Amino acid sequence: MKHTRSLIALLLVLVLCFSLAACGSKEEPAPAGSAEAETEAAEESGGMNASNTLVYAGENEDTINPLLTNHDEITDVIFSGLMKYDGNGKPVTDLATEYTYDEATFTYVFKLRDGVKWHDGEPFTAEDVVFTYEELTQDDTLSSSLRSDYEDIVSVEATGDNEVTIKLSQYDANMLGYFTIGIVPKHLLEGEDISTCSFNQAPVGTGRYKFVEWDATGGMITMQANADYYDKVPNIEYLVYKTVAVESTKATMLQSGEADLAWLNANYAAQFEGKDGYNEWIFTTADYRGASMAMTSDFWAENADSIGVLNYAIDKETIVKNVLNSQGCTAYSPIQLNPLGSNKDADIYTYDLDKFAEEMAKLGWVKGDDGIYERNGTKFHFTIQTRDYEEERVDIANMMSTMLKEAGVDMEVVLVTKFDWQAGYDGFLAGFATQFDPDMAFKQFTTEGSSNSMKYSNAKVDELLTAARHEADEAARKDLYGQFEVEYAQNPGVLLVAYLDGNYVGTSALSGLDTTRVLGHHAVGVMWNIEEWTLDR
Repeated sequence: MKHTRSLIALLLVLVLCFSLAACGSKEEPAPAGSAEAETEAAEESGGMNASNTLVYAGENEDTINPLLTNHDEITDVIFSGLMKYDGNGKPVTDLATEYTYDEATFTYVFKLRDGVKWHDGEPFTAEDVVFTYEELTQDDTLSSSLRSDYEDIVSVEATGDNEVTIKLSQYDANMLGYFTIGIVPKHLLEGEDISTCSFNQAPVGTGRYKFVEWDATGGMITMQANADYYDKVPNIEYLVYKTVAVESTKATMLQSGEADLAWLNANYAAQFEGKDGYNEWIFTTADYRGASMAMTSDFWAENADSIGVLNYAIDKETIVKNVLNSQGCTAYSPIQLNPLGSNKDADIYTYDLDKFAEEMAKLGWVKGDDGIYERNGTKFHFTIQTRDYEEERVDIANMMSTMLKEAGVDMEVVLVTKFDWQAGYDGFLAGFATQFDPDMAFKQFTTEGSSNSMKYSNAKVDELLTAARHEADEAARKDLYGQFEVEYAQNPGVLLVAYLDGNYVGTSALSGLDTTRVLGHHAVGVMWNIEEWTLDR
């Protein structure tokens, strides 16, 4: 018995020593809640490879469908179009291997790639292309801000197993650009209500990454590199997109290691400048900020003639310096950073309070006893809704409000969690972009434009943007867009303030980001070459 007890004791000592040795050699665990910890846990359970998973702190999302959104980063990696944009923002072939265009009949013929599969294994066919474009052009129930981009299409037909013919009613200068929209699968969406179907939260595409899971509670969308992708398969195996609303949270996630990459506003980005373990990539964007006026509101229905004059009372340079940390420039045109825009003749306003008072008098406005202008018994008071979690927009709106108040105009900033288009506000602190062809402005500024949420209407603007859309000569197009810029400056619907630089901050383990391309609204488009990115950790 004594011998048995001694043997057990010896075994216990050996087990304890083995355990201590094992603990001593084990690496320290990653901080709880960090991207590394989450991916390590997944790896231990046979899931994601922690060292080759990129966690991106993105935007709030509720839909992943290219037919329903025009500025989503995720749709660009899950779906593919007939065409895609290259680093210079020019459309090049993608699902199509080649195309021809017949000038006499305004007809495109696309030859499609052989052997492409949807992420569920089904074959991609010409019928999927026909289905996608018929939804955009013939489904009257589809509520999409993109529909104006496709109004010149009169027919779409599969003219072979790997051929699609698309006929237009007339020449459309940016049609190749609009053919970059992601193609959706007919076999999953035919007969469905595309605006509300479950596909929008579990998408199936043909692109570089395939959807894996959407953890709505944790705010995390997981995607995996598509091993069957017809072009270069991405180096980074997993992409985790975290849905984040609050700007400060993104910075905190980067600091804690919970995220590997994020678009930050200028002031948060400055906190990482020169900091060990981080890189910063600064992109040019076509993303502007301004107060977009709701022309359906009672106030602007009566006083739309007085929007432009407000430019004289806004010190835009100070806003760029103080709010954007000088990471941007002042705005005078919605297409001023576009090569076919940038007409300096449209830069007609300067910060000049004396000029402001002079122009207000011409318009019939008189200051009341409280220092606020009045006309026809109406105070110059309007409300601008601003989402409370977008700190940079809140700061811009508040500075605008302060400047206008000093000049005699009461712009009331109303903080909301979500934009409410039915609540009767007089506008919102907006952002838009025309990072590719300036025809992207057509749907926003023409009277019947599908993205004209503020119901701006100007017959001259309609005429100029329509003419530019259908003009083949580039010099003539630039002239038309220059005329649009001048007309819009004189009769604006948006009180333009500034263009933003696109500040991306990420782990120094990440490389391959290419800053060549001009990015869009909310600096969308950073993943245009994600297949070239690598993680070294």
